[in-house]
Amino acid sequence: MFSPTRLLIFAGLAVSLTEGTIVAPAFKGVPATIADAADFNGSTTDASAIAATAQQVDQKTTVPIDAPPNQPVADTTVTAIDGNLVNATVSSTGRRGLAEASSHLSRRNNSNYELVFWGTGTGPNDRDASIEGTAYLTYTVVSNATYAIDDCLAKCDSVDGCVFANLFYEYNNELLDFVFGEKSNLKCALYADVHNATEKTNFGGQQSYPSPGPLTYIQQSSGWAAKSLVDPPTPPGYQKRSSDTYSVNQGFAFLDRYDVDACAQICNQRGADPVGGACEYFNIWRAVVNGAPTTYTCSMYWIPADESTAVNFGQGSLVVTESRGYSRKNVVVDGGFEGYTCGSAGEGIPFCFTQGYTNWQGTSPAGGNFDASIFNYQPYAHTGSAVGLLGSAFGTDQLNGTLAPAQPLATQAGQSYTLQFFHSSFYAGQQAEAPAAVRVVWNGQTITTLNVGFAQWTPHQLTVTAQGNDKLQFVGGSSPAYVFIDDVALYQS
Repeated sequence: MFSPTRLLIFAGLAVSLTEGTIVAPAFKGVPATIADAADFNGSTTDASAIAATAQQVDQKTTVPIDAPPNQPVADTTVTAIDGNLVNATVSSTGRRGLAEASSHLSRRNNSNYELVFWGTGTGPNDRDASIEGTAYLTYTVVSNATYAIDDCLAKCDSVDGCVFANLFYEYNNELLDFVFGEKSNLKCALYADVHNATEKTNFGGQQSYPSPGPLTYIQQSSGWAAKSLVDPPTPPGYQKRSSDTYSVNQGFAFLDRYDVDACAQICNQRGADPVGGACEYFNIWRAVVNGAPTTYTCSMYWIPADESTAVNFGQGSLVVTESRGYSRKNVVVDGGFEGYTCGSAGEGIPFCFTQGYTNWQGTSPAGGNFDASIFNYQPYAHTGSAVGLLGSAFGTDQLNGTLAPAQPLATQAGQSYTLQFFHSSFYAGQQAEAPAAVRVVWNGQTITTLNVGFAQWTPHQLTVTAQGNDKLQFVGGSSPAYVFIDDVALYQS
């Protein structure tokens, strides 16, 4: 913080920087142009849009009549983005789904599963139906010499993400009877979510044998669910936080299964919003409508939330279940400069500034004075109350300052990271700010030079590769072409 003595020395300099109208930031100057405040109004979770979209999508499926058994599990499908129906995929290699059984053994016996419903239909006038539900994975056929429950559950054990198995006979399927090598019509369908008897809606009725051959039908359709479920693993670069939230929302996507890693990928790849920047937090949850799983929502946010915002329990027949929240780990300590405070605020808006504190350091070149500094003054900041400044805070020189984290960054060598920050160069007005520029320096090498000119708060994203204990610097500002820096983040890509 500047001293009273320095105040007296520079008091006479509290004069114009541009045509008698701009007072230097160190003297609590009022910008020639006021920056637009970050407006998060109307950007909380749009529960109504999510509920309406959930009524439009149909993610329920069953075993295709003509698909061969033991096919690889398909990638997770994105079925809607921000209320618009789509059909895209997100790689699901090596993922677990909604949850997995608490003991991932190579083979379980029936004691590790519980019977959800028992099959019926043993005669020509007594038919049954298989599950049509969400999160279908794949199927196998087991020996129809007996009702091979153990073999079906062992297959569920071997498929990543399987928590539910539906075992049933499918009759009059020519491919099962004569084409596929197993020569069995006892199907074992596997799902990454638990289903119930109300979802037994596939009664067959398809034409497999050449017409006028008989139609398919289902008998003895039973369902088993894993008794115990555990949390899915936390995605790399994230930490588990609260559950469902009404924080500052960036949008939502529907997935065809509960896939935490897929949600993380969507969050990582979502472009920077002009107001809030990159996705910093996501909430994944399962929508149950009229007692049956319907879709899996991935809500994305600019600002991480806490448990106090977990107030969305559903609407109407839609109930929120299995809600989990994850925030991205910011490698930059105190990227919003909020660790610098003015102590006792007293009356009015706190105002103070410094060349450095525990988390950030500003330096000036030879002959410079306060060419990089940190202010705690809410009118200058993008969010919160603190902000970094490049350019002489007292307006006494036109040299570039350097603003950098006080300690090297705790990065992983060889890992790719996304660097995000906001800048503004509005303080001195359009003419004075026209030459405003900032260089981003990574381990001593300039990776980009932004000739920003006059600009309101603007987000920037860059990709960098870590070597471990990396050094980040922002260099620029030339009074009165001031550049403010705020909300700096470094996320694992």
